[in-house]
Amino acid sequence: MFDPVAALDLGTNSTRLLVHDGEQTLERLMTITRLGQDVDRTGRLADEAIERVLACLREYKAVMDRFGVTRVRAAATSAARDAANCDEFFDAVEQVVGARPELLSGLEEGQLSFRGATADLDPADGPFLVFDIGGGSTEFAFGTDEAEAALSLDIGCVRLTEKYVEHDPPRPEELVACLSITEAHLDDVVREMPQSVHARTFVGLAGTVSAAAAVEIGLAEYDRDQIHHFRLTKEAAEDVYRTLVTESRDARIHNPGLEEARADVIVGGLCILVRTMRHFDIDELVVSESDILDGLVFSLLD
Repeated sequence: MFDPVAALDLGTNSTRLLVHDGEQTLERLMTITRLGQDVDRTGRLADEAIERVLACLREYKAVMDRFGVTRVRAAATSAARDAANCDEFFDAVEQVVGARPELLSGLEEGQLSFRGATADLDPADGPFLVFDIGGGSTEFAFGTDEAEAALSLDIGCVRLTEKYVEHDPPRPEELVACLSITEAHLDDVVREMPQSVHARTFVGLAGTVSAAAAVEIGLAEYDRDQIHHFRLTKEAAEDVYRTLVTESRDARIHNPGLEEARADVIVGGLCILVRTMRHFDIDELVVSESDILDGLVFSLLD
């Protein structure tokens, strides 16, 4: 058994913590902090968004101290990649948690997500196509034992919602815009990762996919065991999509399984999810609650 280690994911939509001792997960936390608020429009991380993340990290630091964490790997992704004031944000994070975040490239993000998502899957079910729908970007990675290819797309639940969804509920033309932009990016996946069409098993990661599964199951409260490795069919995903994108936010939040803080950006995320399933003709996908956080932890335990 190792001394406890921790991974921090400073994402566009959420800030997450995983504490592990080499044998078991000691703590896994997620807080929606919306670091990517308006960054696509302004090119900067908003002061209030930074403060939300720092407040969350102060709480996470207390958790890490309680478990006696000895090593921390913190990673920042799409929102930080796009922000001119990224270094200032990293300075503040380092003061709080004692570790300076790494600015992951889209390729590194995809590789880490693949490692985390496939660690407890049977290689015989490969090759896998893993896709991670984030707030500002979506990563695709293909492989069996390791990621042979990975690609990052500049589409995510926050980015699409902020750019194209202006009404509540969204108008049809706004949904068409989200779907069309996604389709154009998916063409890039097939062109640059032609092996992706030969995947045997599809694995979906992150909040949008988990929320779709939770709504399909009808979970009143989050239950990782019920969501992890749940098989989400194309029919179910389309049904969740039709329900949530035609409702106002106030109506949407009453769907069991949908976290209220995610309700305003779920539309953009679901557009990516259903368009991806249509594009690759995915009859069902494996929902994984193991992702980039797990990949970061494994890198510390190697």
